[in-house]
Amino acid sequence: MRGAAMTLRSELMGLSGIVERNTYIIRRYIWWELAWFVWTLANTLTIAFIAKGFAASGAKIDVNKATSWLLIGALVWSYLGMVFGLLVEMVQWERWEGTIEHTFMAPLSRTMHLLGTGIFGVIYGIVRTAALFVVVALFFHLRLPHADYGAALVVLLVASISFIGIGMMTSVLPLISPEKGVQLGYIAQGLLLVVSGVYYDVSVLPGWMQALARISPATYALRALRKTIIDGAGVSSLWGDIWPLLVIGAIAIPLGLEIFRRGERYAKRHGKLKRSG
Repeated sequence: MRGAAMTLRSELMGLSGIVERNTYIIRRYIWWELAWFVWTLANTLTIAFIAKGFAASGAKIDVNKATSWLLIGALVWSYLGMVFGLLVEMVQWERWEGTIEHTFMAPLSRTMHLLGTGIFGVIYGIVRTAALFVVVALFFHLRLPHADYGAALVVLLVASISFIGIGMMTSVLPLISPEKGVQLGYIAQGLLLVVSGVYYDVSVLPGWMQALARISPATYALRALRKTIIDGAGVSSLWGDIWPLLVIGAIAIPLGLEIFRRGERYAKRHGKLKRSG
């Protein structure tokens, strides 16, 4: 029992070390992060202006509700990109720093390594997304009197389990393909964009794409978040969207870990671990 406790303590210390190291990396490149934040803000504003554009053309729409709908889609997409980006670029960062072999030989299980990266992505993503939401909401003078931000945070945290699992699956791509793996990871992210209803309701999709939307965690996250922010729905009324997120997360995390382990073995066997091209 004592040995198991010591092992658990060691693994948790390693996990916190991964989170701390990623924090230092973000601080080191803080000006690049600020530049990326400004770019994301500009992109989010562009999306949110669509509702005002329709209103200006004479369309009869609730501009406040439509803007909020599009804003939530843009912010979830930004958050998803942050979690995916940190996991997909994890291997690339290690290659840039010249530490990939040291990290992969460290006395830390790959589970804690990947979870630590994912947890940091969630923490940083939530802070960044909240800042974006505040800036854009003030810019458009959005009125959200019924918003339940506590319920929205719960939904985002539950959805993050699935996002981390899928991110683990895509993070194997730079391992097995040093040349184009990162780009392939972003292609996978783009496929989620198409089927999950980021900027439109999934009901407008063809039947076969709606079937794909049912297995995308972003579909349920977006629907639940729009209910909490626009309609003020509480956690108790969101079970229909939360339980699929829990099921997908329970499948995605173990599957992501196994896929990464197989990819790591392949990369080591074929000498691709430290290659940059």
